[in-house]
Amino acid sequence: MKQGVIGGVLALGLGQMALAEAPKVVADIAPVHSLVAQVMKGVGEPSLLIQPEVSPHDYAMRPSEARSLQNADVVFWIGHELTPQLEDPIETIASKARSEELVDAKGLIQMDFRETAVFGDDDHDDHGHGEHDEHDDHEDHADHDDHDDHHDEHDDHAKHDEHDHDEHDHEGHDDHDEHAEEGHDHDAHEEHADEDGHDHEEHEEAGHDGHDHHDHDHDGLDPHVWLDPENGRAMLAHIAAVLAEVDPDNADTYRANAAEARVQLAVLIEETQARLLPLQDRGFVVFHDAYHYFEERFGLESVGAIMLGDASAASAARLAEIREAMKERGVVCVFTEPQFNPKIVRAVTEGADLASAEMDPVGVSLEQGPGLYPELIRALAASAETCLKG
Repeated sequence: MKQGVIGGVLALGLGQMALAEAPKVVADIAPVHSLVAQVMKGVGEPSLLIQPEVSPHDYAMRPSEARSLQNADVVFWIGHELTPQLEDPIETIASKARSEELVDAKGLIQMDFRETAVFGDDDHDDHGHGEHDEHDDHEDHADHDDHDDHHDEHDDHAKHDEHDHDEHDHEGHDDHDEHAEEGHDHDAHEEHADEDGHDHEEHEEAGHDGHDHHDHDHDGLDPHVWLDPENGRAMLAHIAAVLAEVDPDNADTYRANAAEARVQLAVLIEETQARLLPLQDRGFVVFHDAYHYFEERFGLESVGAIMLGDASAASAARLAEIREAMKERGVVCVFTEPQFNPKIVRAVTEGADLASAEMDPVGVSLEQGPGLYPELIRALAASAETCLKG
């Protein structure tokens, strides 16, 4: 009896020791936190920096969150394109931590911000930056031949091979200099300049209650990369590789967890494609331009976005353009978001007979942890299905 008790105490102690020795990891947003938690299963738990009910575009750090950064060994964040306000705190408060911007993950599909309020066919066909040597070196891929056909399904992305994958080697990313080389006219965004003069009241009407947007660019890379679950797979592999370097004692666990999670996401992608296939010709409008990756992955046809991709205030001209497009292009649904005031959506859709549903890019209503990311993709698919079916 005593031996059983002693053995149990020792096992408990060893388990607590393993947990205590796990690296202290911080993730910026709930979907990233979920991916990291999947990779760290059985080793430790990451901390979440930005709570889901707070838009990353409007985030302001609290003292408790600063302490979390200060103690971090590794910080996984989407990147300065999404939260430029995190750049300085990570460099100063988390100066001893390894900082990993997941937009630089190998195999990630990148796209540019869409520059107009109303989207055309080109916006749905162009993956701006293509895939970056996707999955070529992930050992888990070789272990799961039953999912090879899943990757064959993504040959539609082969049209992006015009961007030579070697040009996008993320080990020498050079701060996304390729954006400049691809001919983006940064002076062409007149509507964005017009919006800079909006007073507090207009900004509040647009659903932001006066929050700053920390000098987000309205052009260049669209940072909502996590909304393509194929990118989620790429991020899982990257997270595992980083943690294996930081914590080699648990490297095998990280890699095994990532491999399992990647296979589960591959299955989820196939299920979601089948679920949304009948809805690909149904036009809709989103609250802010955050869903390009999700739309492109599953062949959905967004007509436009009420707000810009960084969720900053829309001009009166933009709203009028959206209203006109809704009439001309047979929009059947408009999506709201839980982080923002919905009254601007009501103003845009007033008098129109449209279905409406909530689309949440970060998982406000979902339980935080390993299960959040796949549930987020399912929730987005469910919202699209409910609203687009009419």
